[in-house]
Amino acid sequence: GAAADARITEQIVVHADGSYLKTGDLHIGGFALTPERRAQARATSLIPQLPAPGEDPIDFAGNAAIRDTLPNTASETWTAGLGAALITDTGNLGISYSHYDSLYGVPIRYAALPGQGQESPRIDIVQNRVDLRAAVETGGNLLKEIRLRVGAADYRQFELEPDGAIATTFLNKGFERRLEIVQASRGASGVQFSNREFDAIGDEAFVPRSATAQTGIFTQQQVDFGAFKAEAGARYEITDVQSRALPGDARFFSGRRHFQALSAALGASYAVTEHVRVGINLSHTERAPSAEELFANGAHAGTQAYELGNPGFGLEKSDGVEATLHIHGDGYSLDTSAYYNTFANYVADGQVDQSVCEAAAAPSGRTVDLPCFQSAAVDARYYGFEIDGSVKLLDIGDYAVNLDGLGDYVHATIVGRGPVPRIPAGRVLAGIEAQSDRVSGRIEAEHVFAPRRIAAFETPTDGYTLGNATFSVSPFASKRLVLMLSANNLFDAVARRHASFLKDFAPLAGRDIRVTARFKL
Repeated sequence: GAAADARITEQIVVHADGSYLKTGDLHIGGFALTPERRAQARATSLIPQLPAPGEDPIDFAGNAAIRDTLPNTASETWTAGLGAALITDTGNLGISYSHYDSLYGVPIRYAALPGQGQESPRIDIVQNRVDLRAAVETGGNLLKEIRLRVGAADYRQFELEPDGAIATTFLNKGFERRLEIVQASRGASGVQFSNREFDAIGDEAFVPRSATAQTGIFTQQQVDFGAFKAEAGARYEITDVQSRALPGDARFFSGRRHFQALSAALGASYAVTEHVRVGINLSHTERAPSAEELFANGAHAGTQAYELGNPGFGLEKSDGVEATLHIHGDGYSLDTSAYYNTFANYVADGQVDQSVCEAAAAPSGRTVDLPCFQSAAVDARYYGFEIDGSVKLLDIGDYAVNLDGLGDYVHATIVGRGPVPRIPAGRVLAGIEAQSDRVSGRIEAEHVFAPRRIAAFETPTDGYTLGNATFSVSPFASKRLVLMLSANNLFDAVARRHASFLKDFAPLAGRDIRVTARFKL
């Protein structure tokens, strides 16, 4: 990759960047399938197969034996960007263009039981985006600054068959405008508009063509009395979501939903001492369901699941409280928070009997080959905590040695049912780093615990520990050249993210060692 900035005049600066990345199939630290899936695949390999005409038999024993390399995960990506900015004493104006182009494979959901199928989809993505930002200082006693932000994006995605044929096309055009007025006192208010035009073309589309329009007005105000600080914010949002399914298309609901949402938050903090501040935050949030949550009815290659939404969903509402503690001093820091949230009409998807999706697919003559997941509006409760801190241990010559760590945990329950699915497990991370003006090195270890609470349809996930290390050096006093060596998952552990749809078939990357040279002109 490369990036360059140039000053054209005293007030005009231009920027350009680009990158290219090509990878082979992902290296993994062991078997692709979990022990349970491998046992199922080996047992199924002993059963005679009678494939349908035109279909090849599945090598179940071969699926069980896949290890070290994860097939169908190669990728090729390149990006490019251009930008220019006008900067004056009383304001600024900037415009940028970015291009993103990527072709990558989706990990295969390998068959392990009789009747299961498997596909090796690839995704071809192109996105073009233009952004404009402007700010003008008014210099008034009431208003301090007026800010404007405009963005437009054109996104195209092909889901490709193994032979390269296009199975499904997704088109997404978005346009956003935001006007913000910053007060001379502590606060800001504004209005935001966004429009999204989405289209899915092909027999395997899992959502219909749709349009989403949102208009929001917001304000945020702050007061500062030294030791005591407080802030409050509110947002009112109108959302229209319309399914534009073609006439006679039996796959999808056709119609419009209208939502009005009001959210608000209030927070306060108090400095107990010069280095210690405690705080509490209260919030009420309302969210309109997305087009995918409302109208989905089909197989989704990205999640390797048949997804079924519900056009009858209402606003998702939550109320929350959060307590915070911040301790900052010379050579040390600690930030912690604990929270509790209640949800009404929380949109949660869960695996249901295949007959549910088969009934939804029947009017259009489709079959269901992937696991059936249906979204439902439920009541839910979340609570958890986050903590991170650092401390300077000592100075050794020109080197400062620092120790840091973090941890987080979340407990999520659907009322009357049990655990919310795919909730990340608790984790802790600790690292030690030595830094000087031209040399730095770091080693760290992250441990993710095995989740004890899982939904009825989920499979258990083992805990794991990842070791990572980085070293960088600037060999010249100018620091124009930086050489970096990084190693992730040093011990080649088999690690699976519990929140992943494909965790039983696709572990995280194994040992990854990279050498990078960065040069500044």
